[in-house]
Amino acid sequence: MTEFTEVPSPFCGLGTDDLAVAVDGLKIKVTRGGCRLNSTAFEQPITDEHPRIQGREVSLTEAVKKTAEYLKVAKLPLFSGCAADVNGMRALLNLAERARGVVDQGKFNASRRNYLTLQDSGWMTTTLSEVKNRCDVFLAIGCAPEQFAPRFYERTLWVDEAMFVDPAQREVIYLGPVEPGAEAQTPAGHAPKALYVDQARLPEVLGVLRALLKNQPIQAEQVAGRPLAEWQGLLERLKSANYSVISWSAAALDFTHAELTVQAICELVKDLNDHGVRCSGLPLGGQNGDLTAHQVCGWTTGYPARVSFQRGYPDYDPFLYDSQRLIESREADCLLWLNAFDVLAKPPSADMPVVVLGRSGMSFTQEPDIYIPIGTPGIDHTGHAYRMDSVVAVRLKKLRDSGLPSGADALNAIAQQLMELS
Repeated sequence: MTEFTEVPSPFCGLGTDDLAVAVDGLKIKVTRGGCRLNSTAFEQPITDEHPRIQGREVSLTEAVKKTAEYLKVAKLPLFSGCAADVNGMRALLNLAERARGVVDQGKFNASRRNYLTLQDSGWMTTTLSEVKNRCDVFLAIGCAPEQFAPRFYERTLWVDEAMFVDPAQREVIYLGPVEPGAEAQTPAGHAPKALYVDQARLPEVLGVLRALLKNQPIQAEQVAGRPLAEWQGLLERLKSANYSVISWSAAALDFTHAELTVQAICELVKDLNDHGVRCSGLPLGGQNGDLTAHQVCGWTTGYPARVSFQRGYPDYDPFLYDSQRLIESREADCLLWLNAFDVLAKPPSADMPVVVLGRSGMSFTQEPDIYIPIGTPGIDHTGHAYRMDSVVAVRLKKLRDSGLPSGADALNAIAQQLMELS
């Protein structure tokens, strides 16, 4: 048995780097720093060691060749999932460009709410380190951060020391329909303040907060079922903070035109700064390589991960290149789906050849035409993954020798085979 300390995690989006794990052959046990996400992900056993074609075990060479043959005859191959480390995503983009296909990150419909806001009006966001060292008022809108990253508060707010604030004096406020979890309680056991409103009323609340900040008259005595004075009190608390942080999750804001709510949050942050109040936003996410896909696609093509190479250059459209739309309209005729992290994730149902490069142990509603089990970054091979604040690419360790190829190696082999067939 081998002991590893200071192990970073690619699974929760925080980039936690203080885990301790014990490795016995192919078995892994998290002994310190785990949570319900990280421990489960690290301890997932290897059950698939060989690629399969139509359910029949084959060699990696045979699976790679057959995948290249599918891509060779496809008129519009679709590359989706996109859950990988930096090198895996780079290899996927290279293959998609060679095959003249479409790349669509599997959870882009949620991410799109953020990117539409960023592209339209911009935002002012902070980093996890700034939250840790400066934040004295933390407002979570429409989401519970601990649901996305169970150790969020432990790692960012309820720390032993901070550079510019006493962590014990921090205040946490929840706005929306969510119930704060035990992780959000202060070290002294005090629960955060919760302002419960329906998710559909959040745009109304945000509009009122911005109007109050600008001294615009409000005729209503109640907003979203709560007294106007309560919203005035929330605004005053944000104005009196030395460094407030407003967080949200694009995935949690799951309703029509939710990007306008994200934009309202970002505009509230800007308005507070215009009035001399130091405030920043913090979009939550980045689980299982989601943000890594967009970062790599961004500095490779200039766009987030919903691009087409059909014209010979990257073409971005956040609606036209939706993988589900391409599947249902039968515009795509071959699906290559990549997920190196989550065994519970499943590729979309598609009436076309389906190739899955996925973590060992996946189960499928329908067996794909080709399944190539690949190694997991941070467990089976080294790599890099971006954490949720987009500023740090965490260096991932290799913990065991599984014999599984990395996603990048498998994709590069497919690209090489496709080039030989051309």
